[in-house]
Amino acid sequence: MNDVQSGILESTPPVARYLIFSLTDQDEARRSLRLLSNIADGRQTVIGLGQSLVLTFGATIPGLRTAPSYAGAGYEVPSTPFALWCWLRGDDRGELLHRTRRIHEALAPAFCLEQVIDAFTYGAGRDLTGYEDGTENPKGERASEVAFIQGQGDGLDGSSFVAVQQWVHDLDRFDAKSTQEQDNTIGRRRSDNDEIEDAPPSAHVKRATQESFDPPAFMLRRSMPWADGSHAGLIFVAFGASFDAFEVLLKRMVGAEDGITDALFTFTRPISGAYFWCPGMQDGRLDLQLLGV
Repeated sequence: MNDVQSGILESTPPVARYLIFSLTDQDEARRSLRLLSNIADGRQTVIGLGQSLVLTFGATIPGLRTAPSYAGAGYEVPSTPFALWCWLRGDDRGELLHRTRRIHEALAPAFCLEQVIDAFTYGAGRDLTGYEDGTENPKGERASEVAFIQGQGDGLDGSSFVAVQQWVHDLDRFDAKSTQEQDNTIGRRRSDNDEIEDAPPSAHVKRATQESFDPPAFMLRRSMPWADGSHAGLIFVAFGASFDAFEVLLKRMVGAEDGITDALFTFTRPISGAYFWCPGMQDGRLDLQLLGV
C-alpha cells in the first residue's frame, strides 16, 4: 500500500482543531494546495478535499460525492459541503493555534476559513454523556483495510474517504433522563459499557451495530467531543474506503427502512455534514497527482 496519512490510524489526540475552508479564488487554488502539501505531514495534520475542489481541477475521484441530507419527524440531517477540511492533532492548544495561522496563510487568498472547531479527548475516549465512544472500532490490519483504498492504482491507493458531522448535545435534556433511560438511549450501560440485549429497537447500538448490516458496515471512527462558550457535542468523524458503510448506517438511524428513529435524536442533533477525500502521501507530501498538483 502507498503511504497513508498516518494520523487516521492513530488514536485521537488530547486536543484537536478542525478547520473548514471554502474556495474563493480558483486561479490561486493550485499554488495554495502546493503550499499546504509542504505543511501537512499526514500525521499531526490530516487533510481532506471536498468534491467541489476536486472538480475545480477537472479531476474525478471515484466514490467522492456530496453528503446526503434527511429530514423527518423529530430529526434533520443537513448536508453542508465545503472545499477543504483540516484535522489538526496535538497535545498543546497553543501549538494548534500557530499551526492554524500557518495553514491559513498558505491557503489565502484561494481559500476562506469558514469555521474553526476546537475538540478534545474526554476521559478514556468518552462522549460528553459519559459513554465510551468508538467501542466497535476495527484494530490493526483490519483498521487499514476498512479505512484505506487499495488496489485502485497510483493516486488512489492509500487514500481514504471521511464523513464529518458536528452534533450539538442538549446535555440538560439527557441528564433529565433516568439512568435506565440513558442506558436505553445508547443501548449500553454507562457503568460497564456492556451492551443491553433487551434495549429498545430505537437504542443507538441497535440502530448502528456495524455487524448487523449485510455486508457489515465497518468504519474507522475518530470522533471527538467539542465545546465552545455556549454549546457542546461531538464531532463525528468516520474514515472508510468508501462512504457506503456510513450511508447505510445513517439511513437506519433516521428510520428510512422501518420508521424507527435513533434515540440519539432525543437529545442531540447534527448541524453539519460533509464528505471529503483524504489523499495518500508520497515522499512526505500529500499525493495530489490525480489533481495535477
